[in-house]
Amino acid sequence: MSLIDPFGRRIRYLRVSVTDRCNLQCDYCRPAGEPLLPNHQQLLTMEEMVRLSRLFVTLGIDRIRLTGGEPLLRRNMVMLVREMSALPGLQELSLTTNALLLDRHADELRQAGLHRVNISLDTLNPETFHRITRGGDLNRVLAGIEAAVRAGLKPVKINMVVMRDINDHEIPEMIAFAVRHALALRFIETMPVGRAGLGGAERYIPADEIVRRARLGDGQEWIPVDAPKEGGAGPARYFRLAGGDAEVGIISARSRHFCDTCNRMRLTSRGELVLCLGGEDRVDLKTLLRQGASDALLMDAIRNGVARKPERHHFELGAEGASHWNMSGLGG
Repeated sequence: MSLIDPFGRRIRYLRVSVTDRCNLQCDYCRPAGEPLLPNHQQLLTMEEMVRLSRLFVTLGIDRIRLTGGEPLLRRNMVMLVREMSALPGLQELSLTTNALLLDRHADELRQAGLHRVNISLDTLNPETFHRITRGGDLNRVLAGIEAAVRAGLKPVKINMVVMRDINDHEIPEMIAFAVRHALALRFIETMPVGRAGLGGAERYIPADEIVRRARLGDGQEWIPVDAPKEGGAGPARYFRLAGGDAEVGIISARSRHFCDTCNRMRLTSRGELVLCLGGEDRVDLKTLLRQGASDALLMDAIRNGVARKPERHHFELGAEGASHWNMSGLGG
């Protein structure tokens, strides 16, 4: 089976948020004072997540990413990974994490069937990290990265949200760090999702400027290349440093959108299917589940949601064209 939206895009990738909670409070993700703990009954159970994921895979999804909030805060994550990785037809299971708890779990997650991880790392400066995350410990993240590499979670991707006058001067240093540790580095434009904080308009740097500033020395040039074969089917454009091994990805949701090739949807921890990160349209699958819906009825609801997927987002319109949800509530 295949899920095809009204614009001919085949939907193959599902992001599943397992919790709204996070042990960091990054300003561009969750504004200060935002409630962190939803009523537990509002969240999908592990069994409900596995059941829905099985139906999505039956319909043609072959890649699933577990996200949050911070997914490693959810109890029994190793069990969930084990059950998800065993779904017939699923080709890749990955995890997005802030890595604060990853050094404790990397080995058992790999043994349970997890293929790779994406790790959020916006700075290599402990004070800047503390500021962005409102109190986070950079050393724990670095320990998590080392544990992921040792465990064989490959590739280990590092995502840096680039913010003007906050961390943009660290672009060359981050490239050097990624090369030194054999990490896949991706720079991300800030997106107008939720209330603006450090990710507000005054901090926004377009992708082309990021590429121009990604210099390790004089006279260097970044050459566009195809996406890496291993874990490179996402929205990033990739560049390689002429005459060297350094390679970076750029995710440019605002300056150069990738909507025409969008192959993804999001399932929130509260059981809502998000049709587009830049819109408000949702399909409430949790209510159907808890009303005793059959697999056939749930799959019909998923198909109907895909049939409503919009052609593109409108982040460039600012607040009127963007979702008012926070990234932690949308699953990143």
